[in-house]
Amino acid sequence: MKEENTYSLAKQIFTEYLEANRCRKTVERYAILERVYAYRTHFDAETLFNDMKDNFRVSLATVYNTLELLLKCKLVVKHQFGTQPAQYEKACNNNVHQHLICTNCGKISEFTDKRIKEAILAKKFPNFQAAQYSLYVYGRCKKCRRK
Repeated sequence: MKEENTYSLAKQIFTEYLEANRCRKTVERYAILERVYAYRTHFDAETLFNDMKDNFRVSLATVYNTLELLLKCKLVVKHQFGTQPAQYEKACNNNVHQHLICTNCGKISEFTDKRIKEAILAKKFPNFQAAQYSLYVYGRCKKCRRK
């Protein structure tokens, strides 16, 4: 699905969530959603705040509160990679992928492996129905190994 269509779908889902939960539909919340869906990689709340403040007046608290709303309506996913600040990524129409995290420099790379996905989906868990999964592989990237 094209990115503009993904954003349109995310906006529709967000609007329905806000209405269903009697939350205000503010210009700031939609501006944050739009910026989130413009990212092509992971981001943290501070980065989002700094990117927003040049073009839009928004507080750091509003960024955090809006990220929480986006988490609740499953439009973003929150990751905790080691000791780094929490990282977010858009979730609407985002392909399932795994993460490689360098424990030296903190670089995050994504990869997809159909066999891993199939193995997890085929796994039966007693008294539990899996809905989604995350896989983090920690190690040292090529650049850090050379040093």
